[in-house]
Amino acid sequence: MIDWNRLDELRAEIGADGFVEVADMFLDEAEGAVQALVAGLPDSEVEGQLHFLKGSALNLGLSDLATICQEGERKAAAGNATQIDMGQVAAVWRASRAGLLGGLSRDRAGAA
Repeated sequence: MIDWNRLDELRAEIGADGFVEVADMFLDEAEGAVQALVAGLPDSEVEGQLHFLKGSALNLGLSDLATICQEGERKAAAGNATQIDMGQVAAVWRASRAGLLGGLSRDRAGAA
């Protein structure tokens, strides 16, 4: 579900403080994107939201979320946005978010 090596790489690239800032920003923006997708967007906006969410997920190592967003993005690009299970996208987001936050909490506890 989470590529912890990718998170370690990102942390090394931007530093611990920058990493926390990026992770917090991602969590806020991703939550908004997921809420918008679940609430219902015009079909013309679905692909863009899924693309944003996929890219952010890849940067933070959330591989399952990136995969489901990529599948949805392909459906939306083919004109089949109504076939995307937004409940599943939201469920994978919630599980990914919980796993990320849990892992980061353990990292912080281990560093203390």
